[in-house]
Amino acid sequence: MGFYQSPSLKFTSSNSKHPTPSPMLVIGLLIIAVGAFCQSSCYVPINKIKEWSWESYWIVQGLFAWVVLPLAGAFLAVAPGHSLHEMFAQADPLNVWVTLGFGVLWGIGGLTFGLSMRYLGVALGQSIALGTCAALGTILGPVILQIFFPQNDPISQLTWSVLIGVFVTLIGISVIGVAGSMKSANLSEEEKKKAVKDFNFSKGIMIALLAGFMSGCFNVGLEFGSDINFGELTPDIFKTLPATFLVTIGGFATNLVYCFYQNQKNKTWGDYAKLNVWGNNLLFCLLAGALWYSQFFGLALGKGFLTDSPTLMTLSFCILMALNVVFSNIWGIILKEWKGCNQKTIATLVCGIIILIVSCFIPQLM
Repeated sequence: MGFYQSPSLKFTSSNSKHPTPSPMLVIGLLIIAVGAFCQSSCYVPINKIKEWSWESYWIVQGLFAWVVLPLAGAFLAVAPGHSLHEMFAQADPLNVWVTLGFGVLWGIGGLTFGLSMRYLGVALGQSIALGTCAALGTILGPVILQIFFPQNDPISQLTWSVLIGVFVTLIGISVIGVAGSMKSANLSEEEKKKAVKDFNFSKGIMIALLAGFMSGCFNVGLEFGSDINFGELTPDIFKTLPATFLVTIGGFATNLVYCFYQNQKNKTWGDYAKLNVWGNNLLFCLLAGALWYSQFFGLALGKGFLTDSPTLMTLSFCILMALNVVFSNIWGIILKEWKGCNQKTIATLVCGIIILIVSCFIPQLM
């Protein structure tokens, strides 16, 4: 049910205590964790792409991640005897267009998100960008909806439990950020370049913060589009998939314009004519896109098991981002991005990862 389905709909916070998470809640969190692991793995197939520039493979994998697979997911929300067109046609046009609009803004975040990986590596780049995204994505949704639909009091969802969850997440992100700065200070320029070819700490941090800020628009778009489904005819686990499709379509438009601009500027249109690598590159772009989309498919399914906990429902996006950071840093270790760092730096990194894992459960145990 959306924030603004009816003027009479009010949101109330839950004061009930949950000292022990129920099996349903654990299942929901595990599903979200699986999606986070897949997303954090999506850059691994990209390393297998041959003879294509960044802009060429980025938009091709985006075609799968932001158009093809989200469209397939949206069809799951269509009730028997109805159509996808009917679902969007009966929705409030304002909700549809605003959801698309936030998707365009998110697209800027997604675009700079990829660049943050380029300059900081998988581990540190995702940590900074996703940390900012987690906090802003969770808080901005209710705040902006309060402006549009004050009668529904969506800001009431920002309970102390939710805010504490966001705060603990940011602590974990900050600790990992400290580990990243320690890594930058301890390694020689040659070692940095060996771990991350285009490593640039100052430039990467600025891009990662921008990516996180704009990426937070994804969850805002999901909140605006949460009503775009067939209500009780659509299973809870599929209700956010149509909104996900609208947001990713908006993001795809942003990335398409930029990538084609880069193709023109860098004279890389010839990448698409390299028929000898199309089979390989298309396969790994599809795999990368599928892994990326898994995070939001998992978020939709996971939230279907969290309906008994308003706190976890509100925090689900933040939890997803926190787990993305956890798994991205695990991949960073596997890919030897932290090789050469001293024990103090590694200990700081591990401490940050532990804090992020704990942040997923603290609010529910309060």
